[in-house]
Amino acid sequence: MKQLYRISIAIVSLFLCLLTLSSCSNNFANPDQLEAQVLTIIRNNPEAILQSLQAYQQEKQQELAQSRQAFLQQMSTEPASIIGNSPTTGVAENNIVLLEFSDFECPFCAEANQSVKDFMDKHSDQVTLVYKHLPLTQIHAQALPAAQAAWAAFQQGKFWEYEDALFEQQNNLDEELYLAIAQDLNLDLEQFNRDRISVGAEAAIRDDLKLAQSLGLNGTPFFMLNTEVLQVPLNLSEMESILAQVKS
Repeated sequence: MKQLYRISIAIVSLFLCLLTLSSCSNNFANPDQLEAQVLTIIRNNPEAILQSLQAYQQEKQQELAQSRQAFLQQMSTEPASIIGNSPTTGVAENNIVLLEFSDFECPFCAEANQSVKDFMDKHSDQVTLVYKHLPLTQIHAQALPAAQAAWAAFQQGKFWEYEDALFEQQNNLDEELYLAIAQDLNLDLEQFNRDRISVGAEAAIRDDLKLAQSLGLNGTPFFMLNTEVLQVPLNLSEMESILAQVKS
């Protein structure tokens, strides 16, 4: 184990040297020589490298499992701590919570939105729907601007109306649309424009992203009814069945 640790440290150290030399002047060492040293260590210790990677993966999996377990415990006993200041609709008691992580540019999220609306139309007196932002900015250029605009609408009590409009017009997400929806909803445009680029919007979305990361979420949409994860695409009858289980 000590040998494995030393080999891992050696490789990391050499990689750091390579990264440093690639961005700074080459005064002290030849990056080609360092790269050769790294490759030599890897060739001479393939099993140790594999074991090191496996140990790292296991450690991360354990951390993720612990984080998820803590989250599930909170959902069971303190749902309000998970909800925080996120947009909600439905019953106020938070005894049954439908938690959604979504991206306004995700086509699967737009598809799921109608199922969620149908479900909440029937059960808004029993279920609290909570929206969490998970903009996948690496693949969706408008995901973050749309999330910021929705957060700004939330500050004027129009989140759910704004959310519906974004999903309904998902193919046209841009600055013109964000302003047009705000006008259609009679929002104060000066406040709207101020809020969507505010520190508050940035912090709220960042907190949602951190929660998603702690749960290992890397795709959208994601739904959880209390502690039960819902399969997507959503099926209304399956949602009804899980709701019955949660209530029993």
